Amino acid sequence: MTAGSPSTPATVALERAGVPYTPHVYEHHETATNFGEEAAAALGLREEQVFKTLVVSVDGSLAVAIVPVANRLDLKAIAAAVGGKKATLADPALAEKRTGYVVGGISPVGQKTKLRTVVDESALAYPSIFVSGGRRGFDIEVAPADLVRVTEATAAAIARA
Repeated sequence: MTAGSPSTPATVALERAGVPYTPHVYEHHETATNFGEEAAAALGLREEQVFKTLVVSVDGSLAVAIVPVANRLDLKAIAAAVGGKKATLADPALAEKRTGYVVGGISPVGQKTKLRTVVDESALAYPSIFVSGGRRGFDIEVAPADLVRVTEATAAAIARA
């Protein structure tokens, strides 16, 4: 485990897979509702490089979408990316139950149930991106190619302004 890093299912999964990452802990404020924007501001990062993890239901099956916090998820695009017709955001309680994480701390890595994952292709333009480390107030910095590999994700244009 990296010194000063909380141990979460995400960090355990990354270490088990031999994926290098850098932990970033910040103070989470209970009043915050936009967790990705809070992380970007607290860590002094551009929102285009900080990614939120969203659980969606595509034709009744859950999937994970990873998009920059500066953007919105294009529901038609995520549905198409996983070969479906219609996507909606998953019920938060179901998302928490299936991933093992709380909303605002859902990491794309180390989820309780393996879900199909799509990362917005904009991530590939950066040497590293930031995603939730598995709890509110904890992000992990990881190379996008490593994230794609460890989550078995596909990359597609799923974000919109």
